[in-house]
Amino acid sequence: MKIVEIQCAGLRHGTPAGGWANEIQPEDCVHTLIAVHTDEGITGWGSAFTNDALVRGALKVLEPLYLGETAIEPERVSEKLHANTFWLGRGGSVTHTISGIDIALWDILGKATGQPAGRLLGGRYRERVQPYASLLMNPPRVLAEDLARVREQGFRAFKIGWGPFGRESAARDEEIVRAARDTVGADALLMVDAGASDAFWPRDYKWAAGTAHMLADYGVYWFEEPIVPDNLHDYVLLRNQSPVPIAGGEVLTRRQTFTPWLQQRAFDIVQPDVTKVGGISEERRIAWMAEENGVRFIPHGWNTALGLAADLQLASASRNTNLVEYLTGSPFIDDLVERPWKLDSDGMLEIPSGPGLGVAINLDAVERHSGMRIGARGASY
Repeated sequence: MKIVEIQCAGLRHGTPAGGWANEIQPEDCVHTLIAVHTDEGITGWGSAFTNDALVRGALKVLEPLYLGETAIEPERVSEKLHANTFWLGRGGSVTHTISGIDIALWDILGKATGQPAGRLLGGRYRERVQPYASLLMNPPRVLAEDLARVREQGFRAFKIGWGPFGRESAARDEEIVRAARDTVGADALLMVDAGASDAFWPRDYKWAAGTAHMLADYGVYWFEEPIVPDNLHDYVLLRNQSPVPIAGGEVLTRRQTFTPWLQQRAFDIVQPDVTKVGGISEERRIAWMAEENGVRFIPHGWNTALGLAADLQLASASRNTNLVEYLTGSPFIDDLVERPWKLDSDGMLEIPSGPGLGVAINLDAVERHSGMRIGARGASY
């Protein structure tokens, strides 16, 4: 089975707010779907965390390397793409694009063999996993309303992030966390994401250390990205001293970049994003490395339904992964699959057991959000 064409479709018309200093708009493209077509009529789907113009450029560069390649060997083909493009800049949009291709190749391998990707990754430890509702912070009253609405949908774990947190005052930060805890209840999991990968993050290690103690008073399950994402030294210090677990790693790409962070125990919880790091192949290796170094692997999932589907397959095949991120209110999560995501009575999400990623794409929704109609092969605008 050979690769004959790869297409991409940038998602717009509903891009969710990111909470960033320079806020993205609904028409901005930060997520791009990738469709890999084969000579036997099987199409695999993936997702890349980058703008579609950059993905189109990357696909043009990669085309001589993937055309005619075996479509049911995702790990080898993806490594070939990485190894032959390092000089273009490891970790940038080319790496993000390869992530989408790799996800699609695992989807193809599963469809060709009739097996879910998680089983092909080594076996399914679980058939369902707890999703945590991921939403932006707002002033306390608005945040409480947002959390109450999400709680009514059946979620029992919640992550609040970005927005005003760490950008105004310590008193304001505590107000926000208190409102969140009061709303979700004492038994719910509550996580806090400072969003220190934002442009010109104003806080330092001492702020993070002091804030961690405040969060411990409210039973926060983990403190995410409290320090600028390249400061390995301060992350190690913070993890060693914080009374709450420290999470991070969403901006890192490729397994080699994660190595010192995991070996030096900079995180309690590592959060690679499958649509950035190099895809399922790369994220599985990071998960293994995390386990060997005593770090929990819980994937970052602020992306699309294809990213969520990949995370669910990875969670099924990862021994200690008991949570996945669910970006609430995003049409790129909720609209793009034919069968809507549904929580069970325990607030758990079933891991698809169908072939590949186990999801069917809603092509009408893809067209609505991208302006492209992607068929078995070929595309029209």
